[in-house]
Amino acid sequence: MPKIIKDNSLTIILILMFLASLVGQWLSGWAVENENLTRHGGEALSRTAYLRGPAFISSVFENWESEFLQMSMYVVLTAFLFQRGSSESNDPDKPPRDEHLASRLKPDSPSMLHAGPAARWLYAHSLGLTLFLLFLASFVLHWVNSAKAASAEALEHGEKAIGAFEYLGDPQLWFESFQNWQSEFLSTAVLVVLSIFLRQKNSPESKPVAAPHGQTGA
Repeated sequence: MPKIIKDNSLTIILILMFLASLVGQWLSGWAVENENLTRHGGEALSRTAYLRGPAFISSVFENWESEFLQMSMYVVLTAFLFQRGSSESNDPDKPPRDEHLASRLKPDSPSMLHAGPAARWLYAHSLGLTLFLLFLASFVLHWVNSAKAASAEALEHGEKAIGAFEYLGDPQLWFESFQNWQSEFLSTAVLVVLSIFLRQKNSPESKPVAAPHGQTGA
């Protein structure tokens, strides 16, 4: 196996699985949408029209939104909250890993850490901040496109179009969001707890197979 593929195989496989799933969502969603349109006497959409439509875009970012929220919260909460025995937690009996950061810098440390206290603070929180910004961007795209889809549906039924800010108070938007958020937080909590007692050989997300249940951290 070429070194570049071996070194990046996890990302490559995950991206391929993502693309396959996205295409599957597009094609299956297109089929469902056209089935609904045909049932109500509407004109079928082309694959491209459905791909560009607000219903598909909203459904995509509805899911991305929950994933980025879950990851951002997980990254930030695990910095100061603990679960003893979990591979997903810092050890509550050990001092913070990045305490006295300025004194720990090395010549090959990321260059931004050498640019002063403000830059050091920003870089030290850059992962959580970036994931949260991705959540906000995904939420806005979900919200705006969901509003467009709801407005188009209202017009089809002879009702008044719904504005984006008006739709922000619509229960449908929050139903779409909360139904995904709750599953993300539940799955994360399940992973945290199961990693206390269960193992996955050679995975960095698991403690060593022979590690005692009380050992905290991978």
